[in-house]
Formats: sequence, structure tokens, C-alpha cells
Amino acid sequence: MDAEKESEKLAKSLLKKAMGYTVDEVVEEYVTEEDNLKLVKKKITKKHIPPDINAARALLEKCFDNQFNNLSELSDAELQSLRKQVLEEIKNQEQSNGTKKSKS
Repeated sequence: MDAEKESEKLAKSLLKKAMGYTVDEVVEEYVTEEDNLKLVKKKITKKHIPPDINAARALLEKCFDNQFNNLSELSDAELQSLRKQVLEEIKNQEQSNGTKKSKS
């Protein structure tokens, strides 16, 4: 894979982890019947993985060239401005991912 695809894959993974996501957790129970395994119970539950602050920090650093190193030193107005930038970047990423999915 080339560097651009790897970078895009990393950005998607970071965004997913930074935003949180839901997965299906599958638990299956089997019994042995005449030297064969037979599925007797299958339970599928939805499991929510909460947002990860470290992934969010890494995503911010990747997308905004380390502008977020000293957030505690910024004014409220500067923080609001950065918040808008981050939300816009997330929106653009989601639209980009949606566009690529619909083309596949």
C-alpha cells in the first residue's frame, strides 16, 4: 500500500476510535455430537466502545499540525475557533468516507 492510502486508513481508524463506535459481540456455545461440533446457542449483543481521548489527541495533532499542544494557554475565543475547525474537519472526513463508500 502506498503512503497516502496508509495515512487515510490511519485517519479513518483514529476518527472511529476518537468518536466511539458500536460493535456486535458474538458468543457461541457448541456441544460435541458424534465427533462433530453442533452450535446450540448463539448470542449477539451490541457493545458500545466509548470515545478515546488519546485517539482524539492524535487525530488533532495529525490534522492540525500540533496546534493543540498548549490548549490550557488559549483564550475562550481561541478554543471556540479551534472547536469549529475540529468539527468541520470531522464533518469533512465523514462526508469523504460516505462518498467513497457509496462509490464502491
